[in-house]
Amino acid sequence: MNVAISNQQPVLVKPKNRAWERFKSNKMALVSLILLVTLVVLALITPFIAPYDPAAQDLLARLKAPSSAHWLGTDDLGRDVLSRVLYGGRVSLAVGIFAVVFNVIIGIVVGSIAGFYGGKIDAVLMRFVDVMLAFPMMFMLITVVTLLKPSLTNIIIVLVAFGWMSKARLLRGQILSVKNREFVDAARTIGMSDFRIIFRHILPNSLAPIIVSASLQMGSMILTESSLSFLGLGIQPPDASWGNILQGATSLKIMLEAPWVPIAPGVMIFLTIMCFNFIGDGLRSAFDSR
Repeated sequence: MNVAISNQQPVLVKPKNRAWERFKSNKMALVSLILLVTLVVLALITPFIAPYDPAAQDLLARLKAPSSAHWLGTDDLGRDVLSRVLYGGRVSLAVGIFAVVFNVIIGIVVGSIAGFYGGKIDAVLMRFVDVMLAFPMMFMLITVVTLLKPSLTNIIIVLVAFGWMSKARLLRGQILSVKNREFVDAARTIGMSDFRIIFRHILPNSLAPIIVSASLQMGSMILTESSLSFLGLGIQPPDASWGNILQGATSLKIMLEAPWVPIAPGVMIFLTIMCFNFIGDGLRSAFDSR
């Protein structure tokens, strides 16, 4: 009896390719990613596609229903709702993206130093993180934004100042579980500097939870900015953001006679946050080693 022996070698799949395959298998996450990319592209090209100046008023066209001239109608000052929603999306997405990027950078620096060196450095940094986490975030945001002049830059600064702690704590825990593995010991043996060990060997094996956390925090940051703007402490008119568009449509008359004014920004906030949440769930499954 002849036995055929196959010379085929097993196909090795890179971890990043496996993660992408698992992410693609999550249909809601993939659809959310496509929708989110579309929203970002629309935000980038808004100046070229917005039909009107978002601050331009036309009192003769107040509270006009959606039509061919104004696809999403007009508000109580005759401003085009579609144009304001598009420009508001630029602001809201910019706040979410920039705030989370800086949160991650600060969290990586603090968490890496605390986790890698340990001892007194770890104790001091983590006690500072504990103190910062003890303050109610929304209360502190409202207090600081009230003291500062409300602006896009100040809102991002405040969101970063009170949003990086969870990233630092999460990364510290990851580094504590990685820094004593064999490949780190081997890097120390051949004389690598601490900087290279952290950023070349430890961080690439510790960033998956940070990426997942960052994607989920994006939605939270957009909702926080919208809440501040809704309370009148965020982006100030005539500049548009989804929050202050909602704030300008709180009167009973507008809600009853022109429901399209609050519905448009409300739907955009809902869709964007849901996209980030589904993407976060997809990333969590993709990076799960089990």
